[in-house]
Amino acid sequence: MNIPVIFHFLEEVTAHNNREWFKANKEIYEEARNEFDKILALVIARISLFDETIRGVQPKDCTYRIYRDTRFSQDKTPYKTHFGGYINAHGKKSDHCGYYFHIEQGNSMLAGGSYCLPPNILKAVRQAIYDNMDEYRSIVEDEAFKRYFTVGEEFLKTTPKGFPRDYEYAHYLKCKQYTCYHPLPDNFFLRTDWPDYVEDAFKQMKRFADFLNYTIDDFE
Repeated sequence: MNIPVIFHFLEEVTAHNNREWFKANKEIYEEARNEFDKILALVIARISLFDETIRGVQPKDCTYRIYRDTRFSQDKTPYKTHFGGYINAHGKKSDHCGYYFHIEQGNSMLAGGSYCLPPNILKAVRQAIYDNMDEYRSIVEDEAFKRYFTVGEEFLKTTPKGFPRDYEYAHYLKCKQYTCYHPLPDNFFLRTDWPDYVEDAFKQMKRFADFLNYTIDDFE
């Protein structure tokens, strides 16, 4: 696995994000993509050691096109400046909670959860958290989990409708997205033990994912 090849391409495509450059340098992209697929295969193998539902998932099942969808964006640059893989036993478009691995200059991360849940499923997840708060807290308040992750990036200003406004743990119900992430420095991938670190982090993610999927999978 050649990590520098990936970062070289990402640096170049960030500096020259246009179709002319990409067409002339497509072999650089292909080499970087192949290296990312090798890394992702290793990550999948490590997750498979503790999550048997991931066994058999291939990098091609997890990755995305390099081309950006610019239809509704003011940023019209045509290419993504990162590589990402969403490792999900039910497929990368599923609401099922999975594991996300992301390499980007200055913004690499490990992440997971369920993003943009439909309103009915989001309501059910909140209800499950409310009904099983002790179990949920035993996961997200555990120091082993908190070493890597905190849950949520955007939150409602008030308690969701249907729950007591003065509820002691209302902040756990205010998440707009039940996701979490762990930032990684660019030099993280120079560590010889980085696969061990990723495996340990995603072991903690699995506890969170299992809790959510108990409810989410009823809708799939």
